[in-house]
Parts: sequence; C-alpha cells; structure tokens
Amino acid sequence: MQKLVKTFQKNKFQEVRVAITEFRDNDLIDIRVWTNRPGSEEKVPTPKGVTINISLFPELKDAVLALEKELRDNNLL
Repeated sequence: MQKLVKTFQKNKFQEVRVAITEFRDNDLIDIRVWTNRPGSEEKVPTPKGVTINISLFPELKDAVLALEKELRDNNLL
C-alpha cells in the first residue's frame, strides 16, 4: 500500500509528506521531507524523515499530544 495522507510546506523549497507505505510486507508510517529536484518543479524524497511500523502509532500519537500540551502550556500555540 502506498497512500499519501497529508502534505504541508516546511519552507519555500521543501514540504513534509505523511504517508502509509509498505516494505517487505510491513505496513509503515513514513514522515519525510521532500524537496525540489534541481532544475525542476518535481519533488523528490530526502533522507530526512522517519519511518516506523504502524504498530507504533499509539506511541507516536501520545508523543504528538504531549508535544501539543507542552506548546500550549508554554504559550507557543
């Protein structure tokens, strides 16, 4: 399975893509920075990112929720 879930701009030249992928029969969550190919508008993946097994989604979700709480508690959101 290859499914793009969400994309958002990181800066003028890069974007972050969140996707569900599969590798060697393992379903994975891939959060990766994509950038413009030199001389083209085409985006290509960079090594900057993280790929984790879908079974770790609950821990990822807890981490993002904890991050949101810290950001709010520190008036950063």
